[in-house]
Amino acid sequence: MTTAVAAPFRFFSLQVVRTLRIGPSLVRVTFAGQDLRYFFSGGRDQSLSLFLPHPGQDAPAVPFELGDGWWQGWRELPDGVRAVMRSYTLRTLRRDPDEIDIDFVLHTPAGPASAWAAGAAAGDRVVLLGPAVADNRAIRFRPPAGTDLVVLWGDESALPAIASILESLPAGQRVRVWLETHEVGNVRELVTAADAEVTWVVGESSVDVLREARLPAAEQPYVWIAGESGCVKALRRHFVGERGIDRRRITFVGYWRRGMSEEQLREAE
Repeated sequence: MTTAVAAPFRFFSLQVVRTLRIGPSLVRVTFAGQDLRYFFSGGRDQSLSLFLPHPGQDAPAVPFELGDGWWQGWRELPDGVRAVMRSYTLRTLRRDPDEIDIDFVLHTPAGPASAWAAGAAAGDRVVLLGPAVADNRAIRFRPPAGTDLVVLWGDESALPAIASILESLPAGQRVRVWLETHEVGNVRELVTAADAEVTWVVGESSVDVLREARLPAAEQPYVWIAGESGCVKALRRHFVGERGIDRRRITFVGYWRRGMSEEQLREAE
């Protein structure tokens, strides 16, 4: 059974179909389920909430039968029972058959989501809170009309979003991309029709690299930065204060914060 929550989002009961190691610290998990016929997304940096079971559980405990009261009901479940909730980006949506891909970073030491992804196998059950309409507020990449330069920055957590964004951009759109990874094996060729230059920074912070980079002249630039919160804030200050870009033309998203779990970050917010 699937319960609608608040349009344009709803819960989806899914199962793992297969997994694929796409880098030393990256694994792609493919999910399927009858509910996906109601899943619609315009792609780009589509954000999702994924609910995972604890070790020993057959399925994640999410009281979505409570409708709009699911959040309070979920919070009230005991710590060892309440499903692990993590935010991820949709990598790919396919039809016939209906499937979605989500890419996971395998951290060391592993947190609960990273550990789950490392051991995921066909048939494993999850619950997803995702979009029921293609254009929804969980898509943040929205360059204004007339944008003549797109600048993207992200760490490994933002790689799926940046890859999807690049695939969505039209031919001729100028794009400059900086991607940070700890493993050279995670570096890959990204597909796009746009006029894109992609710079990978391996094993070091890319914040200073981007600060010192020369950008092409542009009258209407648009900046999208996502990843570790401290780096995101530093780069936003850089683009506004040092490059003079209108803050309304900058989208910034903190996917995670160094030294804090997602539960701690959620409580802090």
